[in-house]
Amino acid sequence: MDRLFGRQGTGATLAALLGILGAVAAAFGVFGRGDGAFVTVTSARGEVYEMATSGVYAFNARQLVAEGVGWDVFTLVVVAPLLLAAAPFVARGSLRATIMALGGFGYFAYCYLEYAVTWAIGPLFPAFVAGLALSVLGLVVVGAELIDRAGTITVEERYPRRRWAALALGMGGLLVVLWAGRIADALGAAGAPQLHGEMTLTVQALDLGLVVPIAIVVALATVRGGSVALVLSTGFAVMFAAMSAAIGSMMISSWIVTRIPAVEPITVFGLAAAASLLLLRPMFGAMSDATRDQPRDRVAVMPAPSQIATEHPR
Repeated sequence: MDRLFGRQGTGATLAALLGILGAVAAAFGVFGRGDGAFVTVTSARGEVYEMATSGVYAFNARQLVAEGVGWDVFTLVVVAPLLLAAAPFVARGSLRATIMALGGFGYFAYCYLEYAVTWAIGPLFPAFVAGLALSVLGLVVVGAELIDRAGTITVEERYPRRRWAALALGMGGLLVVLWAGRIADALGAAGAPQLHGEMTLTVQALDLGLVVPIAIVVALATVRGGSVALVLSTGFAVMFAAMSAAIGSMMISSWIVTRIPAVEPITVFGLAAAASLLLLRPMFGAMSDATRDQPRDRVAVMPAPSQIATEHPR
């Protein structure tokens, strides 16, 4: 019953719903992007840019649409199917599937927060808000489930604490360097800042305000923390790998459409995705759950002393 109506069942239901919603929304983004028509416009800040005029992402800069379609492709082909595949195993109490779901919820939380506050409002806006809500609920429910199970989870010494902490801190520092320069350029622009028609730097705000602090906390907790910290850190590693690969897909799509080379970011985020994937195998391999094959309502209970005395008289 706990698996159907408790946190495991709720987490599995949220994972399935979000996987379906993510697949549908991403499919609209990929196949409903319009005919590629655009016009040259001038923003309120004096920036001249190309604006898409058709499809679900109409009224956005052509470059942003190209990047978004690349992200949608990765979501449709990789992340949504993985979350759907993990859902039944989450319901059964699988530790690895539950951690995978946690990372998937984190991926979609960032994705739909960015989409909801970046894209010009269009037909997919309700889906972005719904996806964000499901993602936050999933993080809370699945996170609470993993914390509650921490007492039965064993993490071996071979867990790659230092390597994962170094990767998380390294990418956090790289984001700070990259986005500090981007912000300085926008603020110090003599003419119109290059914002692709937007009014502010949304991605930079999210990365520096959310991703970098979380990466620092995760890195420190990984080096010093116990099983709870390592389990949650592994969930962040799943999210990290998916987001790095999605950014690489996004930059490839932008390169194809705009013909502007993006070798450096594709290389950096591609290597980050590969490194995190290589670390995920020993992370998962170092973890085990003593109750993974045993339903909670069937776990043996120690008999009371009076029962022992009755059943085994001296």
